[in-house]
Amino acid sequence: MACPVLVLDNGASTIKAGYASSESDAPMSIPNAIVRSKADKKMYIGPDMINCHDYFALHYRLPFDRGYLTDWDTEKAIWDLSFSKSALSADPRELSLLVTEPYFNLPAIKDTYDQLIFEEYEFQSYSRGSPASFIPYGVLFNENDRHSSPECMLIVDSGFSFTHVVPLLSGKIVWSGVRRIDVGGKFLTNQLKEVISYRHYNMMDQTYIVNDIKEKCCYVSQSFESDLLTCRNNPRNNKIVQEYVLPDFSINRLGFVRTSADKSTRALSDEEAKMPVVYMGNERFSVPELLFNPSDIGLEQAGLPETIAHSISSLPQDLQGMFWANIGLIGGNVMFPGLDIRLRAELRQLAPVDSDVRTFKPRDPIVQAYQSAWAFAKTPHLQGQLVTRAEYLEFGVNICRRKFGEHDGQVAGGAELATASGGDRTGGRRRMSRPNNPPTKGKPEQATSE
Repeated sequence: MACPVLVLDNGASTIKAGYASSESDAPMSIPNAIVRSKADKKMYIGPDMINCHDYFALHYRLPFDRGYLTDWDTEKAIWDLSFSKSALSADPRELSLLVTEPYFNLPAIKDTYDQLIFEEYEFQSYSRGSPASFIPYGVLFNENDRHSSPECMLIVDSGFSFTHVVPLLSGKIVWSGVRRIDVGGKFLTNQLKEVISYRHYNMMDQTYIVNDIKEKCCYVSQSFESDLLTCRNNPRNNKIVQEYVLPDFSINRLGFVRTSADKSTRALSDEEAKMPVVYMGNERFSVPELLFNPSDIGLEQAGLPETIAHSISSLPQDLQGMFWANIGLIGGNVMFPGLDIRLRAELRQLAPVDSDVRTFKPRDPIVQAYQSAWAFAKTPHLQGQLVTRAEYLEFGVNICRRKFGEHDGQVAGGAELATASGGDRTGGRRRMSRPNNPPTKGKPEQATSE
């Protein structure tokens, strides 16, 4: 009798978890961090964050660094509490596990995954794979006239650490076509922290609050120069500027956005007028612009449209048109308003004239990888990719390397960085330059600190 399957999308920011036997594909979302609160001096581990009520000056201890799982003590503490009765109520010794791992995961980290899962938790069996590898089993590309995934698709996975462009052919990742941009949600939050700290208040320790500002205020501009000029001519009174009222956790008041329309409909009370405010002008669109122009802050890499075009150009020429027509967007950063519209417009300039350019964005891009893995766990294909504990005890990590590594055709070493000298906003199409060589095995990646 097959064991129940626990599906674990082990993201660098949040863990999305649930059971394949569940009727709903809605996961439990668990912060993948150990957080210390400055206010009450308490420490909150993973699921315990629900008990934290004062988010002022939180100190985060993250198991992921530069996109890879490096702090296993922290991760194990989070998993222990996540598997407990207060969260998932999971007994690993009676379960199979399906877990996601980073793209181009390093061999040493893969071996640690295997050892932790089989030797510490004693799962009956398990399988792992990168998030994009499960997308063909989901409903991202489903339309009125199509209820299955296309043979050729390209996934843009813009998550916490990086943005990856991942082509899939017949359900398998074409690893030679994978590209990476060193811009993710953490990078954008840190950039916004620096901008706000320079122009308004010192927010360098307010990761939670600044991330909330980013999610509520930021958007992708469709005309960068025009919006920039609007903010420059009248910084405090224009259609773009928003007021983010800072939270007051002592009275359980969360931060919120107060637009000019709110002030025009009624006069502010004395209490409301005294509330501390962060004015969000060109910060609203200049920070997400880094996804399209990383060179704005000196990061010599191509933007997302050029990276997609370069990835597709590396694929078989007779199939490239189908990749242009099936571009899926997943990950938290694709939730910026206007991103999919701007991306289609710029891809249209880079694509061949006779190619149809289409993007597909799910209702909730953050949980799309989990929902696809959940759907995969319900298919018979899972049984062929599971490694049992008995096999592991007999063959060790070698059986996992054979079944997981060679199955995906993955070669250790890292994704190719899509580098360029940045786009030219003065008019015309952007320039594209050759990407640098792939990073060598084990080479540290550039990233910002939390």
